[in-house]
Parts: sequence; structure tokens; C-alpha cells
Amino acid sequence: MATVLVVDDSVSVRQVIERALAARHFDVVTASCADEAIQRIDAGAPDLVICDVILPDRDGFHVCEYVRRHSRVASAPVLLISGIANSSVLQRAAAVGGSDVMFKPFAAEDLVRKTEELLSGLSVSPNAVETVDPSQPSEHPGAETMRDWAPPAPDLKNTLEQFVALGGVRTVVLADREGLLIEAAGDLDLSADVTAALASCLVESSEGLGRDLGRGALSGMMLEYASGTLLVHGIGSSAILVIFVDGSAALGKVRYYAKKVLPELAAALAGEIVVSRA
Repeated sequence: MATVLVVDDSVSVRQVIERALAARHFDVVTASCADEAIQRIDAGAPDLVICDVILPDRDGFHVCEYVRRHSRVASAPVLLISGIANSSVLQRAAAVGGSDVMFKPFAAEDLVRKTEELLSGLSVSPNAVETVDPSQPSEHPGAETMRDWAPPAPDLKNTLEQFVALGGVRTVVLADREGLLIEAAGDLDLSADVTAALASCLVESSEGLGRDLGRGALSGMMLEYASGTLLVHGIGSSAILVIFVDGSAALGKVRYYAKKVLPELAAALAGEIVVSRA
């Protein structure tokens, strides 16, 4: 029975992957961060590692590098999971010796199939991307190369609703820099349109202050009020993310989740995620 190490800071993601793999009779070991993953690798020498790219301590690329340097598991396949879908992720994966990359969201059965391909040696490595001829049929019928495959654009509404699902978040608003509403989730009794417009004014004035002080563009701010906290994040030069948090108990996890999804939102809004060819 092959042993698979699953590394993800989300309990729900680990549970879904563990159930799906266990149903196919894989022995599953889990870790919630890079340091814990390294301990599991040293203790158990897994046959395959599935690792999220963004982790609380060190990233999945570091875990992959550790596997490649390890005396007992250097040849084990490493499947990297990323919520950010762009060429930079593929390049980093290839540089650290990753075996393949899957972009979120994906179905559990797709992950199981990819796991089986990697363990049987059928999956295409990121290192092979530049040598694949897209005009030729795949060597393995039905297998997708990373040159041929492009992930679907993320569901902005779903991404914002994930903030609300964390608990303690009242409203989340995504707006452009002109103050026009793009998407919103949560308690919309607070007018999303008005919030977007006010946030745009707030960011514009704050960025003006930053320029005057030689500090550059605004990346984020946190305003504390009697009834809660307002988090504002600039998303490149195109958008603003506004999060109303009730109280302070949820602030840590909300700010951590924002750090994870901001690159994904920036890529989606910049149009870096392309539609797969027909």
C-alpha cells in the first residue's frame, strides 16, 4: 500500500483529500505546515507528497526542495497544489523538481487520478513543459500536459464568501479603483455600492499621503472602530478588497486568508488566467 503525505493548512481540504485517497486504499498521512511536513517525511518516507504551495510557515516549493535533497525519498513524486494559476507557479515548480501541478479548484476524483498517474510514472513533469509539442497527441491518451491545460477563472463570489465562512466577517466587498462595485458577499444591508465608493476615496487619499512621504502605493490598511475592524487591501493598480470584521477574535485568520487569496484575485482581475484552447 502506497503512503501519501498530504500537506495543507486547511483542515477541510486535508479531510476531503484524505477520504478520497483512503477510498482507493492509499495510506494517508497529513501535515498542516511545512515544518510538520518535514517531520512526517523524516519519520515515514512517503511514496508521494501532495503539497499546497502557500503554507503558514514556508511554502510548498521549500517542501519539494527538501524532498529532492532527502536521501530516502528524493525520487518520490511531489504534486504541488496552487490557488494561483499562472506561468510563474509552473516555472517555480519546475525549478524545485516538482512532478506536477494542479490548480484549485479541482474535483477529488481528478486528484486521485493524478495521484495514480504519478505513482505509476505516467504524469508529465513541469521540467518537460518546454519540450512538449502541443501539435502532437499526448503520449498517454487522456493525460493533460501543463502546456495544453489552463484552469478555469476563479469564482470571485465564491472567493469572497470564503471570508464570511471563516466566521466573524460581516461583509466583503471587491471594487475597482474608481469605486465601482465588482462583487460582494456577506451582510449586504451595508450598501456594497456605497462601501465600494467610500473605500475608493479612502485608498486614494491614503495613497496620496504615501506618495508625499515617499512610501509608494498603498498595499493595505486596518482601521479599528468600537464595533469592529475594517481591513482594506489594494489589489495591484486595478482593485480594492474591503473586509468588515466584527471584534478582534477573527482578525488573525482573516488576515492570513487574505494573504493567500490576494495574488489569486490580482491574477484573475489582470486577466492572467486564460481559457483553455478548444
